[in-house]
Amino acid sequence: RVLEAVVGEGLLGRVVDALGRPKDGKGPISFSERRKAEIKAPGVIQRQPVDTPLQTGLKSIDALTPIGRGQRELIIGDRRTGKTAIAIDAIINQKDADVACVYVAIGQKTSTIARVVEALERHGAMGYTIVVAAEADEPTPMQYLAPYAGCAMAEYFTYSGKDAFVIYDDLSKHAVAYREMSLLLRRPPGREAYPGDIFYTHSRLLERAVRLSDEHGGGSLTAFPIIETKAGDITGYIPTNVISITDGQIYLETDLFNQGFRPAINV
Repeated sequence: RVLEAVVGEGLLGRVVDALGRPKDGKGPISFSERRKAEIKAPGVIQRQPVDTPLQTGLKSIDALTPIGRGQRELIIGDRRTGKTAIAIDAIINQKDADVACVYVAIGQKTSTIARVVEALERHGAMGYTIVVAAEADEPTPMQYLAPYAGCAMAEYFTYSGKDAFVIYDDLSKHAVAYREMSLLLRRPPGREAYPGDIFYTHSRLLERAVRLSDEHGGGSLTAFPIIETKAGDITGYIPTNVISITDGQIYLETDLFNQGFRPAINV
């Protein structure tokens, strides 16, 4: 049986793991159906051009690099430069926009995820948000599955004719989890010991971001993948892979952050 994720309106406001099990102590999950965690991305005929903006509430993004509903926008930068803060601000700004949000935390510290949930609750954003948490101490397969499960949860709203917004925080840790699994399975390692299909692993996930044609409901799924760089080097294997898959990049610089520019976007 192919792995399926639980989906539905009942997940909004909840914190779940990659299998849809509750992690917030609020009782059992109420879900509408199960969807395959991994499906083939919609083809050209099912899509329509992106023409509706997704407002993040950050002028430096909305004015200079506006994002459309159905696009994939990469947030890339060193650690502690405000990548997650931009993503959370974007979720909070959807308060009156009727957009269902999914925040996928991959390999994050439990305390970090708790701060994110607290910030969303404080700003009244948890009511339209699902948090999929695969902490650093979770088994590697759970970290690998988390973004696919989160995408399936968001796709439930997309294929219902609504707008959805998913954040993968972050795909660098997802790649490490996939590398660990592949090495344990004795698959041939490639560059930096990553398996040869690491590009396909991320592209098949991000290609599921879509603006559906009116004949298919007219819903949209916007994706914000996050990549962590080392010493500002965006020429690494995983950063260049994901840059080539996404429609645009929001590049954060440590120097700007230390000078007090928040968000520290290099425009």
